[in-house]
This record gives sequence, structure tokens and C-alpha cells, in this order.
Amino acid sequence: MKHILMLATGGTIASKESGRGLSPAITSEEILSYVPSLGSLCRVEAVQLMNLDSTNVGPAHWLEMAGAIRERYDRYDGFVITHGTDTMAYTAAALSYLIQASPKPIVITGSQKSICLHDTDARMNLYNSFLYAADDDSHDVSLVFDGKVILGTRARKERTKSYNAFSSVDYPEIGVIRDGKLIRYLAPKQYMDGAKPTFYDKLEERVLLLTLIPGMGAEGLRRLKDSYQAVILQSFGVGGLPGGESGPLAQAIGEWLDAGRTIVMMTQVPYEGSDMAVYQVGQQVKEKYQLLEAYNMTLEGATAKLMWVLGQTQSPEGVRALFYRPVCHDLIC
Repeated sequence: MKHILMLATGGTIASKESGRGLSPAITSEEILSYVPSLGSLCRVEAVQLMNLDSTNVGPAHWLEMAGAIRERYDRYDGFVITHGTDTMAYTAAALSYLIQASPKPIVITGSQKSICLHDTDARMNLYNSFLYAADDDSHDVSLVFDGKVILGTRARKERTKSYNAFSSVDYPEIGVIRDGKLIRYLAPKQYMDGAKPTFYDKLEERVLLLTLIPGMGAEGLRRLKDSYQAVILQSFGVGGLPGGESGPLAQAIGEWLDAGRTIVMMTQVPYEGSDMAVYQVGQQVKEKYQLLEAYNMTLEGATAKLMWVLGQTQSPEGVRALFYRPVCHDLIC
């Protein structure tokens, strides 16, 4: 029987009514008590890492999660993390970069309703997560939710209330779980016996996201240069910059780059990614400035990857090389 460790971090799955809204209050052991059938799948232990609304989860907590797994990696066959849904996709992406090439599965799950309610998705999501984690062919970081198994770098929350909250963006689901059976859509990655993951313990938190809207000026971008190490600019369609290569926004980008900062361009459109070479308003900007382009990465993946990359190197050449190095199918060339 596989030996799986559950790391509880809070979220809706662990929430109770506080009198002023839902708040995480249910412990890891209490969570497990609601799904006694887990004992038929594997041996289960639990650790309470934190008990936070996922709105409050950020880079420091991702490092804590990765560190907790690193410390216990050799003692367990897999890991299940219970987590709030609001930033779950960010955590899944971040852990994909902090724990790379893991022969053991690291599964993230949660729910849209508390596990203590009768009408909840929590018990099924938790059961499915352990079922997937206990499978011999499960590896790396994934998100299990509403019967879907999604690669950690490809998950996105698309619905705020529905049980089918998450989708796999521009990449197939790893598989689905139906009636207690795992059906794989993709062949599992093969690892050699005794293979070990690579753990990382540094992230650069000073990353800004700026979403462009029609008519936006450049002054805000200019003023933020000294507060951030990098900015992700979400532009329109396949990617262009209002004003082209000589407009105010382009001049502000030049100032960021001259100051040694990193600029990543990506699209606001949820699917199919960017390609700045298509239109003049994008092509000329990319030719003139040493920008990075996210192409078909998710926003969550691009954000977490940029934080990871800048945690390893600050040199423009090193940043470019690492950012464009595919990790767990985050960038599909």
C-alpha cells in the first residue's frame, strides 16, 4: 500500500462560518475524518502546514510547501496538498518550478464548498486526489478537481462558484477520474529507478502584472520601475503595444530595460497565446526591445516561472535562457 502525506493549508475545504464570512478552521485530521474510505486506497498521514484563506497565500508559502515536501520526500510515496481554490493555480504552477522532475506525485486539490457540508464537492475531490496520488504512474505536480487531472503549469480557475471550476489551458488534461477509475489521456512520463527531483528555494517576489486597456498612458509604468524587478504586460489579441515601437509605452519599456529590469509580454485572451510577430504594432516593438514573450503560457505559469527564474539569476541572458526553457509543458513551441 502506498504511503501518502496530506499537507493541509486551509482554503474553502477547511472553512467554517465565522459570523463574518467563511474562514479556515478545520484541521487536517478533521478533514481526513470526513473521508474514511481513503484507508482503502493508501496509508495516510497528515500535517497542518498553515490554515489560510488562499487569498493570503503567496511566494513565502510556496517556499514553505516545497520545503515541507523536500524534508519528507524520502518517507512517502506521494503528497496531497489541500488548498483554497482562488490561488490554487498559482500554487500549482509555483510548485512545478520549485520541485522539478519529481518521480513522486504532488497533487493539489480543494473544493468550492466546505468539507463539513452535506452538499459538497470536497469529499470527492479529496478521494480522487488520493486515488491519483496512489497510482504507480503518477508523477510531478498536478491539480485534481471535479474529476479532472490537470498539469500544474496548465491549470486555471475559470468559474467562481461551479464545481467544474478549473480547466487545462491549451494542453490536454492528464486524465479524468470517473466512478473511482483513473482514465489517462496522456502517457505517463517515465522515470528511472532511484531518480530524485530537483528542489529550488528562491523566488523573486517583486513581479508586477499590468493589464493594458485602450487609452492607457505610460506614467504608471514609469513610476513603478524602482519598486519591481519585472513586469508582465498583458496586451490585446496576439500581442501589440499601443503607439508601436516609438510610443510612450514603448519608451517606458525602454527605461525599464535600461534599468536592468525584465519585461514579459503576453495576451489577455485566455486561450491560444500570443505571437507578437503577426502585426506591425507587435513585431516592431519586439525587434527594437529585448522583451520576453509568454506565447502560450498561462498567466499563472508565466508569473510563477518569472519569479523562479529571477530567483536563480538576474542577468538578462540567464533570464532569457531559463524563461524559454520548457518545464512541465509550460511552454509549447
